[in-house]
Amino acid sequence: MALITLTSDIGHRDYLVGAIKGQLAQINPGFQLMDISHELSPFNYPQAAYICRNAIRHFPPFTYHLILVNLFEKKPEQLLLAFHKEQYLLCADNGLLTMILEGRPEMVIGLPLEKSAVKNTLYCVRVMAAAIQELVNGGSLLNIGVPDVSFMEKNHLRPVFGDNWIEGQIIFIDHFENVIVNITREEFEERRKGRSFRIVFKRDEVIERISETYADVGEGEKLALFNSAGYLEIAIQKGNAAGLFGLQDFTEQSQNQYLQSRLFYQTIRVYFE
Repeated sequence: MALITLTSDIGHRDYLVGAIKGQLAQINPGFQLMDISHELSPFNYPQAAYICRNAIRHFPPFTYHLILVNLFEKKPEQLLLAFHKEQYLLCADNGLLTMILEGRPEMVIGLPLEKSAVKNTLYCVRVMAAAIQELVNGGSLLNIGVPDVSFMEKNHLRPVFGDNWIEGQIIFIDHFENVIVNITREEFEERRKGRSFRIVFKRDEVIERISETYADVGEGEKLALFNSAGYLEIAIQKGNAAGLFGLQDFTEQSQNQYLQSRLFYQTIRVYFE
């Protein structure tokens, strides 16, 4: 039976997550439902892409991933059903898909929405669930919607490179207030080329080595390591790095308006020497 994951920015304070699961159960009581997260920050595409990308790759082939994030950035005319690396992703046509996959999917189908329908979250879930059920029943992916449909694309948030430095952005702050930066181990080592380095944030905070675990430093000391997803992480042993250093995660809105002033608290730079 179909395994379906749920990721959203809805939170748990009202009825909606439960209602979504009820809608799915109405379509097929045998659906296996698994939550990834419902606590994504609203309108924070880099964060949503990071969470989805690094969860999805651990699921069995042919899992269905419902990504209910910023469904109504614009008036919706279609939803997207993508197939990529043996995973199905269903989401809004809002640019998040290409940010999650760091490129275009192998196949993408448009799921048209009825013009007369009240296009709320539960309606979108019903459309997604009906498409999944059709595939479960043996239907062809190409016959479910509109193949090779045009859709919105956004580039995933990448670090900025120079000859002797990398500048990354904070894309997630976890439950322990550890700070995750959009610099992967591969990018770090490719630019490092065996050189020594300094990880610099705020005005005077410097880290000069990569730890393997949090226990590599004493209690209250800062450290840098690459987390289980392979991304650079700034932490404090038994402390909260984000709160202590005043660090904040990046949002698309930070690129303009008055929020430019926040960039100082959202940027980590690595210097190679």
